[in-house]
Amino acid sequence: MRLFEGKKGLVLGVANERSIAWAIAKEALEQGAEIGFSHLPDRPDDEKRKNRRRVAKCTDNYESAKFLVPLDVRSDQQIGEVMSRAAEEFGQIDFLLHSIAFADREDLLRDTIDTSREGFKMAMEISAYSFIAVAQAAKNILSDRSSILTMTYFGGERAVPGYNVMGICKAALDSIVKYLAYDLGPKGTRVNAISAGPLKTLAGSAAGVGEMLKLYEGMAPLSRNVTHEEVGRSGTFLLSDMSDGITGEILHVDAGYNVMGSPGRWLDQFQSQQ
Repeated sequence: MRLFEGKKGLVLGVANERSIAWAIAKEALEQGAEIGFSHLPDRPDDEKRKNRRRVAKCTDNYESAKFLVPLDVRSDQQIGEVMSRAAEEFGQIDFLLHSIAFADREDLLRDTIDTSREGFKMAMEISAYSFIAVAQAAKNILSDRSSILTMTYFGGERAVPGYNVMGICKAALDSIVKYLAYDLGPKGTRVNAISAGPLKTLAGSAAGVGEMLKLYEGMAPLSRNVTHEEVGRSGTFLLSDMSDGITGEILHVDAGYNVMGSPGRWLDQFQSQQ
């Protein structure tokens, strides 16, 4: 029997085939899950509907991908409409993946001290508060043994130059994970997060991931970067019944980078070049 046989869920925030959310969703689909998806709304003047098309390119290959709808998490009405669609399709859902974050590029490029007030509010609303809003809206359709997962990053735990305002948003998100785990615990719902190492994604490109790949490869105990597939398997573990005793946790899938207190072997390589 496949791991997600009979399981139904929602995946919010796939952007394209390189998204971490898609790596997790793809693994769950192949393990038997039925999933409803959201995509970033297209602009009214975008006749090609690029956002929808990018996600549909992934989901159209799976009969168990049951629907694909637009979602702007700044709108409680749209969040409610997505949950209503999930209720119509599935009745209840067994898992929910939230993979949504955004900050104005100008604010990402600025030093954190120069973050604009409006940019901060927007980044925090979309990247952190949306997790609360989505969980609250889903509360009544979550099964009694359900799992909610979000995506964070080490820049919320330590200062990562260049991550800037998004690091503050991830710190808030990390805390939200713990508080939602407490709030939803009596219902049997678990709430966790994955903190992945740098991967080449649409969001990662905006945050300067390319510059981080060599650093992680040099410093991580495994002396390499992680893959989309590794993060996908870890995400499906946390969404599945296999992790039914785990809640309020941040699982680092980063080849061990987060445990290092020094540059490790990267420093040895640097010194040998001097």
